[in-house]
Amino acid sequence: MTSRGLHPPVQARVVWSADMLAYDFGHGHPMTSERVELTIRLAEALDLLGGPEVDLVDAPPAGDALLLTVHEPEYVAAVKAASEHGTRDPVRGLGTTDDPVFPRMHEAAARVVTGTVESALAVWEGRAEHAVNVTGGLHHAMPGAASGFCVYNDAAVAIRSLLAAGATRVAYVDVDAHHGDGVQTVFWDDPRVLTISVHESGAGLFPGTGFAREIGGADAMGSVVNVALPAGTGDTGWLRAIDAIVPAAVREFRPDVLVTQHGCDSHLMDPLTHLRVSVDGQRVAAELLHDLAHEVAGGRWVALGGGGYAVLDVVPRSWTHLLGIAAHRPVEPGTDVPAAWRELVRDRYGRLGPERMTDGRPVRLRPWSGGYDPADDVDRAIRATRAAVFPCWGLDPDLD
Repeated sequence: MTSRGLHPPVQARVVWSADMLAYDFGHGHPMTSERVELTIRLAEALDLLGGPEVDLVDAPPAGDALLLTVHEPEYVAAVKAASEHGTRDPVRGLGTTDDPVFPRMHEAAARVVTGTVESALAVWEGRAEHAVNVTGGLHHAMPGAASGFCVYNDAAVAIRSLLAAGATRVAYVDVDAHHGDGVQTVFWDDPRVLTISVHESGAGLFPGTGFAREIGGADAMGSVVNVALPAGTGDTGWLRAIDAIVPAAVREFRPDVLVTQHGCDSHLMDPLTHLRVSVDGQRVAAELLHDLAHEVAGGRWVALGGGGYAVLDVVPRSWTHLLGIAAHRPVEPGTDVPAAWRELVRDRYGRLGPERMTDGRPVRLRPWSGGYDPADDVDRAIRATRAAVFPCWGLDPDLD
């Protein structure tokens, strides 16, 4: 690993420029870049992105050599054809309802990849302690196909880049409401990468995967961890699942770098999912993962965005909390949302945004050590994951 040298790293490297807004599937599509713009504007209004501790960086489009570390050549060629000529290729997921073709799609998606890769390498090389790319976290993209609003899998490319740069173990934790199937697929049989996904069960939600029995390939048994939660799970159950699975597995794995995906579509207001988590619960999860990075990975933490489709009321607040945590400038939950930001929302959308940085819901962590309740649906989901994976690591599913 590169030495941190004579100059201390910046506290947080944040990927942002107006060019990042080009990743947008068009009017009416849930994956609007307005989510990102409103997040950055709110973070700026709360003075989270200024000063020498935070480095705002642009990202050029990734070259083919980098994309091909994960994606198939035929697929990259198909994305370019879609981008330049509007050529649909439904077999490769291009031109579908989820992933419609849009002009310069290749460049926009490749720019997201660079943003995450360069952030990961900055953290690995000691130029930044933490890094955040809220445009990233495109975890459904497969090596040969677009899927679930995701064209190129920036997280997977970044993890491959970290391994190529000398990292021996990378942990990826995904708390999006949808299963992180693309990242899991890429590293299914790679014991150097631990993938953990805590999500709504695929029994009733896209992509229909991510069950406890999915634990990795023959050469990497236990390196894939999935917690499939029942619809309707709220803060207490969701945080209990994260706390019962993630710290123990990550500590045992001992990663050099922690990469996390913070899709905030677990929120009770999200129009595409059925979990009932609050902004307060999402903030607590981000704090837990931040603290875990300091505990097990020397603070080397790369945090990504992901899903989240309550564009005005949820995404900007949730990801602003994430940015504040990464910058070591955490926002108190009761903080008023700046009037200038609310007026921006009113002028653009015809109504004021939320008043405070909290949903006003008290968050209670019910640790697994308090005992397993076999009558509780969430506890059964947690227990299934622990029983499937923990023995692979020499951990006791009931105690560790």
